[in-house]
Amino acid sequence: MAIQTIGIIGSGAMGRGIAQLFAQCGRTVVLHDTQAPALQAALKYLSTTFDTLVAKGKLPADQAKEILARVSITQELAGLAQCDLVVEAIVENLAVKQTVFKSLEALLKPTAIIVSNTSSLSITAIASACQLPNRVAGLHFFNPVPLMKVVEVIRGVRTDASVITQLVELVGLTGHTAVQCADFPGFIVNHAGRAYGTEALRLLGEGVAHFNHRQDALAYQTIDQVLREQVLFKPTSASTPGQGFRLGPFELLDLTALDVSHPVMESIFNQFYQEPRFRPSPITAQRLAGGLLGRKTEQGFYAYQDGVLQKPIDLSLNTTTTSTASAPDLSPIVHAWVGPGLQRAAVVELLSALGTRIDDSSTPAHDSLIVLLPEGKDCTTEAIECQVAPERSIALDTLFAFGFKACKRRVIMTNPATDISYALRAAALFASDGCQVSVLKDSPGFIAPRVIALIVSVATEIAQQGIASPQDIDNAVRLGLGYPIGPLSMGDQLGARRILGLLEDMYSVTKDPRYRPGLWLRRRAQLNMSLLSE
Repeated sequence: MAIQTIGIIGSGAMGRGIAQLFAQCGRTVVLHDTQAPALQAALKYLSTTFDTLVAKGKLPADQAKEILARVSITQELAGLAQCDLVVEAIVENLAVKQTVFKSLEALLKPTAIIVSNTSSLSITAIASACQLPNRVAGLHFFNPVPLMKVVEVIRGVRTDASVITQLVELVGLTGHTAVQCADFPGFIVNHAGRAYGTEALRLLGEGVAHFNHRQDALAYQTIDQVLREQVLFKPTSASTPGQGFRLGPFELLDLTALDVSHPVMESIFNQFYQEPRFRPSPITAQRLAGGLLGRKTEQGFYAYQDGVLQKPIDLSLNTTTTSTASAPDLSPIVHAWVGPGLQRAAVVELLSALGTRIDDSSTPAHDSLIVLLPEGKDCTTEAIECQVAPERSIALDTLFAFGFKACKRRVIMTNPATDISYALRAAALFASDGCQVSVLKDSPGFIAPRVIALIVSVATEIAQQGIASPQDIDNAVRLGLGYPIGPLSMGDQLGARRILGLLEDMYSVTKDPRYRPGLWLRRRAQLNMSLLSE
């Protein structure tokens, strides 16, 4: 391995973490900062970290001492002169980084590699200040570095292939997963991550989760609940349980803080020349201006006290809330008519198990609840196409598990004409086996199908543009964002044709180009191929 001595510029949280990672894999580390107190604080942090690992039995004491001895500090940039690799981890400012890289180039041997840990700036632009841009690359770690097991290895337009090969090999020695990508805005993780939050914000802005006045103040909670509790992907191995998202999008925005996440949304949107898939929301712009940043200000979408989430009111509809709600008629549903759809037989089975008689006539009886099964369309469009009474119509989300006592949450959707008594009686019916029920206003694609379709769509566009390989896209997003499985695997589990149909239906209803399907998805759906196939 040619890279034996590694210099790190910047002794903050990222610099310390990178130093720990490389020292633990046997490299000699030289940590540089212009401020002596910062360097001493970094050494103390590393010493405390290794002591903690020893105390927990995760590291032998003598080994911890050896690792710490591999780390030295310097206030002078010249102290990095003998390094085989230098990692820059300082402020996200292009001019400052270019100045540092020019200084390093004059100092280091010609074979030394210079990389930036930037999360948002162009590697090519940074390298343009150098005489030898071919040895400049990106090495993007995630915080906390030792725990986040993925590293993006970014090739600028003039980066030598041998440089990327060496960096991938080095990352492998740390036990982390290296994912290779071209120098595009957001690289892989920040690029692919746009769909989850921005589509949730769009749902919030459309009032989809505002079923009644009780929910208006906390509509984002409904969206979080649906994406945490309804979404469930199959395990990727026998030892891995099926999983959904660990945090809802608004919980995640509170964790990352809006002063970090909103500028990233704006930056990627503008760097892709206003690509509609990445359109930010005025909701986060307003909340950022108002100082509602999230956990660190103790008030974001949710309230926090000493960093601990203050449990909000549960607004789910269940047998208790629906039976006590004020409405003209809350008598049990006797008959239900089910519209056409991929899951019609399973919905009929569920309704029968819930004690409802199935209206099998060609057109619904005058008192039957009408259960429609759109996937990418809204309840209004489906009611019109099925030529049924909209005031007795609701739609049921069938993308994920919804069977009798086989799910935690079901989602139903009304249209503007749906009678409130039918909506509440339908909610009571679907909650009668103990399941929680979320009731939405009309939306093309409900909540989960919309968000998942956008996640898959953005990932397929990354693959189509050749920014990264399909497998690296999946690995980067799964490890970097904590998704239950990679986005292309999500598309494969649900079916590429089904995702394509969702996007086409959402586009047909909204005419919004953010929902237009890309060619990578369309071609593989037409050929019945995996989205992971190159």
